Amino acid sequence: MKRRQLVWRGLEEWLAEECTVSLEEDRFRARGVQLGAEPHAYRVDYELVTGVGWVTERLVASAADANGTRTLELLRSADGAWTANDEPLPELDGALDCDLAFSPLTNYMPTRRLEAEPVDHLMAFIDVPSLEVRPSRQRYEPIDERRVRFVSLDSDFVAELELDADGLVVRYPRLAEVVASGARA
Repeated sequence: MKRRQLVWRGLEEWLAEECTVSLEEDRFRARGVQLGAEPHAYRVDYELVTGVGWVTERLVASAADANGTRTLELLRSADGAWTANDEPLPELDGALDCDLAFSPLTNYMPTRRLEAEPVDHLMAFIDVPSLEVRPSRQRYEPIDERRVRFVSLDSDFVAELELDADGLVVRYPRLAEVVASGARA
């Protein structure tokens, strides 16, 4: 197992995120905190666990802002059914991954599985700071070993993601870039 600690800073909006990631051969676990100022000041603490093939199993998050504190337990069962705080989310049937808003971390799963051809994904998108979950359609297109094009299929947003040797995002144009990174085997 390899442990990584990363810190990202926002590029166009005030944003900071720190997380510790435990990478295994075919799965990972991460624990982090995201601080933001848009749409208003907030803090989100999260823990993400994937199973074999880097497929999301569980995301637990708590958000705090001037409106109070909210929690989310997002689960994906072995048969692919999603629940948020025990409520079924049938609109996410077929989704493999979650996508925490403003977090470069959650691009890891679809980019890690990416091979030579573009792949369309249905994602469980978690809005920040509300923690509301909704479907998001996305495409990931390989460019080379260290670059992947992200395409939102729900809007006209496109970004060329830069990855490190482990496949973690180090630069997400218009969103964030790594300012500190450390590793331990």
